[in-house]
Amino acid sequence: MTAEPKRASEWTIHGERVIDDSRRAVLSIADVELPDGVRFEQYVLRVPGAAMVIVVDDDERVLMMWRHRFIVDRWVWELPGGYLDPAEDAMACATREVEEETGWRPRHLEKLVTFQPMVGTIDQENVVYIARGADYIGSAPDINEAERLGWIPLDQVQELTDAGAIVGAGSISGLLAVLLLKATGKL
Repeated sequence: MTAEPKRASEWTIHGERVIDDSRRAVLSIADVELPDGVRFEQYVLRVPGAAMVIVVDDDERVLMMWRHRFIVDRWVWELPGGYLDPAEDAMACATREVEEETGWRPRHLEKLVTFQPMVGTIDQENVVYIARGADYIGSAPDINEAERLGWIPLDQVQELTDAGAIVGAGSISGLLAVLLLKATGKL
């Protein structure tokens, strides 16, 4: 079998050298060439995949966590979720993360959307699931994960996003997908 021919707009990768390799990320610099011959170095961050869940209850509210993100030094609402362990199934990760972070066990999960957070720099697939309902399993949420939990009405998502209280790519991508389901009557 022959390789597919290179497309006119495809970049050429001449090599990649690792700068740092840690448990959760590999930072490297790639030597790349544009189609017009310009050559430069591009930072590349390779991170394990992540999974998160939008738990929607019967009142069209979403389970979210109020937490501090030190990198942007802000308090924000986020969906529960986290990194996949090596060889872990994304749906199993999503379920585990909701339980660990919130004390709620999501009911039947369905894949909602998959996205790359920064496709030009970061290699990380993110999968967002939707769960229609959850059961409280009696464990307190992890204090290292969130200050508090909240059931946020879907009708308040736009207002919270506009106010800068929901900023994470995963939360925004997933919530927009759920709002589209609601708008089309498929929620």
